[in-house]
Amino acid sequence: MPKKILIVDDSSTALMMETMILSSTGYELVTASDGHQAIEKARSESPDLVLMDVVMPNKSGFEACREIRGDARTSHIPVILVTTRGEEESVEAGFTSGCNDYITKPVNAQELVLLVKSYLDDK
Repeated sequence: MPKKILIVDDSSTALMMETMILSSTGYELVTASDGHQAIEKARSESPDLVLMDVVMPNKSGFEACREIRGDARTSHIPVILVTTRGEEESVEAGFTSGCNDYITKPVNAQELVLLVKSYLDDK
C-alpha cells in the first residue's frame, strides 16, 4: 500500500504544482480545496501526511490544523503548512496550531520531496 498524502490549497494552480512535484514519488495523492474539506478528508481518507495552505476560504490552515490535532482519529497525522506567509508571526501561529513543519511558497520541488520523504519513508 502506498503512503497517502492529502494536499490542501484553494489555488488550483498550487494544487496542480504540488501534485505534479509529488506524482513521481509513488505516494497516493488526495486533494482538498479548503480547510473544511481538509478536515473531512483527513477523517475519511486517513492520509499519512497533510500538506496544507494557510490562507483559504471557509477555514484557514491554522484552524484546520487545530481541528485535525484535536480529533483522536486524526491527531497523529503529520501536518506541513505550505504558504506564502513566511513572516515570523505566521510561522509561530502555524506551530502553535499544531503543525509539524512549515515551508513557504513558491516551493522548491526538491526540498518538498525531501521533506515529504523525511516524514513518510521508513527510517
